[in-house]
Amino acid sequence: MNQADPWAVLWDVDGTLVDTAELHFQAWLKLANELGKPFTRADFAGTFGWRNPEIIPKLFGTHYSEAEIADLGDYKENLYRAEAEKGVSLLPGVVALLHAIAAAGGKQAIGSSAPRRNIELILTMTNTGAHFAAVVALEDTRRGKPDPEVFLRGAEALDIDPNRCIVLEDAPVGVQAAKTGGMKAVGITFVGHHSAEKLRGAGADLVVNSLEHMTVRQLIDVISDEPRTM
Repeated sequence: MNQADPWAVLWDVDGTLVDTAELHFQAWLKLANELGKPFTRADFAGTFGWRNPEIIPKLFGTHYSEAEIADLGDYKENLYRAEAEKGVSLLPGVVALLHAIAAAGGKQAIGSSAPRRNIELILTMTNTGAHFAAVVALEDTRRGKPDPEVFLRGAEALDIDPNRCIVLEDAPVGVQAAKTGGMKAVGITFVGHHSAEKLRGAGADLVVNSLEHMTVRQLIDVISDEPRTM
């Protein structure tokens, strides 16, 4: 790919832009306790990056109706937002990379399994909303990661061909979604939910510990099938 050609970066949110995993875990744990259901760190890790409509029947049983699943999901997200509103910080390297991508002419969008209210809260609290030309959230999709729908919708909203998009992800299901959608993927291990080996096994074209170690030149090289060593 010529650097002058249109290109885009699609960002996951939790574990990539910010680390609010513990807030999510505690919200799920409270919900599970109220339902009289077990919920472990392994359960959390195994469903991280999924949408609530897939998580709830997987962990708490398939007997819930769609309306009940929606209500349970709303309750959990209200718990999460109440804690997130107390303060959220961007992960290392995020601010510099957001500005560098924009300066280099790249378009940017959010592609997340989270509800739109969660994403809007994070973008507002971190003052990063202006960097993203599109936001694709849970409500915009019918299928969760590893299905590529969330990222394909992001590429469509930006009017960029999927093969000129690169996804920043911390979860194997997100990496799989990117690759299935014909995009490149960078795996990020900073928050420690998944190992570099798991991200590479899911198909990541490049794995970094932190976005502090990522440059725009490397992103462009990955999209161009010319990855540089770290």
